[in-house]
Amino acid sequence: MSSKIAVMAALAIAGSLACQVAAAQASSPSRADVKAETSAANKSGELAGPGVHGPSGPAVPKGSNTTRAERKKTTAEANKAGQLEGAGVHGPSGPAVSSKSNTTRADRKKATAEANKKGELAPAGDTK
Repeated sequence: MSSKIAVMAALAIAGSLACQVAAAQASSPSRADVKAETSAANKSGELAGPGVHGPSGPAVPKGSNTTRAERKKTTAEANKAGQLEGAGVHGPSGPAVSSKSNTTRADRKKATAEANKKGELAPAGDTK
């Protein structure tokens, strides 16, 4: 008799859980509805950008009034003036670095060998 009661109780619990799962699935919106809502929110600028918490602001209009050549020219001028920010840097990056060296390869090798003899070089892999 007690095993019959235990089985009935287990069936009642399983039935109530099944009803809750079915009700939860019935009340959730379909994938198409969610995609439509997300697309509308993205177009209106209500979605947060990657890594941003909160609204991302108004949607950026597509297209530009300047040509690519004009943008490249203004960017090159700003770079020469040291007005561009470096990657991951907040603030001006400073004057453009020249890729040409004032010393010859032989002079650099000689200076490095002297620094090595004096023990002034950092070991390989050491950043200090």
